[in-house]
Amino acid sequence: MSDETLVEGQPENTDPKQDTRFQRGQSGNPSGKPKGTRNRATLALESLLDGQAEALTQKAIELALGGDMTALRLCLDRILPPRKDRPVAFEMPAIENAADAKMASAALLAAVAAGSLTPSEAAEVGKLVDAYLKAIEVTEVLTRLEKLEQKL
Repeated sequence: MSDETLVEGQPENTDPKQDTRFQRGQSGNPSGKPKGTRNRATLALESLLDGQAEALTQKAIELALGGDMTALRLCLDRILPPRKDRPVAFEMPAIENAADAKMASAALLAAVAAGSLTPSEAAEVGKLVDAYLKAIEVTEVLTRLEKLEQKL
């Protein structure tokens, strides 16, 4: 290189950057990972534990019975998983028409105020009341529409 082409303070390597091996946004494996391919670590662990499930389970039970709280929690989670919902029992009037929904909502509020239901439980039951009320309203509208059509 001649001294004329060098600019002061600029490195000699000023050629445009060469293309990289993989282009941005373009996969090197367009078809992706084959279906059913499993992680090597998972396969290695499974081969180590193969045939040992019964012995490991027994050991976890022994540790739990011996007072190991982590083992106890593990065993109890398998025996009785945490409950997501529970049955809700409280006195609610029957809903036969749209006007009855007001009484049902009042019963829900009273149950929350009395501590029989949590606010989230009442909200879930309230959703059921709303859905039932909508079904009643649609049925009433269809009935009135049929009566109007018969008159015409």
